[in-house]
Amino acid sequence: MSLTSHLTELRKKHEVLSQKVEEGARNPATDSIALTEMKKRKLAIKQQIEKLSVTATH
Repeated sequence: MSLTSHLTELRKKHEVLSQKVEEGARNPATDSIALTEMKKRKLAIKQQIEKLSVTATH
């Protein structure tokens, strides 16, 4: 998998998680632990995107 396609996939995953986090935050029945885990995964993906983006520009 090329770096560009990997970054594209990570961005898609990040967007899906963003939507799920937003939906979960609006729904009072959402498990707060599950919501926290989604936020952590979202942050980890964001950090991975940023790291790979820097690598791609060098």
